[in-house]
Amino acid sequence: MKTATRVIIADDHELARSGLQTMIGSERSIEIVGLASNGREAVSLTRELRPDLVLMDLRMPDLDGLSATRQIKEIDPRIVVIVVTMYENPQYFFEAIQAGAASYLLKDASQTDILRAIRQAMHNETTLSPKLLPHLMRRIAIDGKGLGGGVGRLTEREREVLGLLAQGLSNREIAEKIVVTEGTVKVHVSNIFSKLDVSDRTQAVVRAISLGLILSGVA
Repeated sequence: MKTATRVIIADDHELARSGLQTMIGSERSIEIVGLASNGREAVSLTRELRPDLVLMDLRMPDLDGLSATRQIKEIDPRIVVIVVTMYENPQYFFEAIQAGAASYLLKDASQTDILRAIRQAMHNETTLSPKLLPHLMRRIAIDGKGLGGGVGRLTEREREVLGLLAQGLSNREIAEKIVVTEGTVKVHVSNIFSKLDVSDRTQAVVRAISLGLILSGVA
């Protein structure tokens, strides 16, 4: 039997917490295990409950969402953090991705969008927003640095798969595109993560941009 995705919702506004709880709580594949009203509570609950995923607001008292995301990823890099914010700000987006967030959603996102983001994240198929990706690329170019960590030599096939990841394709779509099995794609993706020293697709794409492996969303 498939285990439900265990989720913590962190937002300092009760109405926002309740809204997200209502939107996703009825899904059988999701179990809401905790609610936090600030970043410090989110970190504490994460340490105690070890959820699969945290929906994280950015602007919160006591400890902001960016700092909380960093601490959560230190607790366990496998825990997925999805930022849900009202700020469509490239700077916040850049900082959230640097902190380790896998996705960046606006609070006016539909129930379908939020559930899709959760499912993609739990299947390690999270991708960067095409709308915000150019801002991220420009910022990395200006800073002249990426997310840190070691890098190994990618094979030609791995570079191809990486480029398709940046385009938002799922493992199945990539498999169809390059005419291999989905299992083979999963192996390539795992190798890419290892060589780029990252733990998810979002960080792989960002790391690849910083290294010049992706110039315009295509390897």
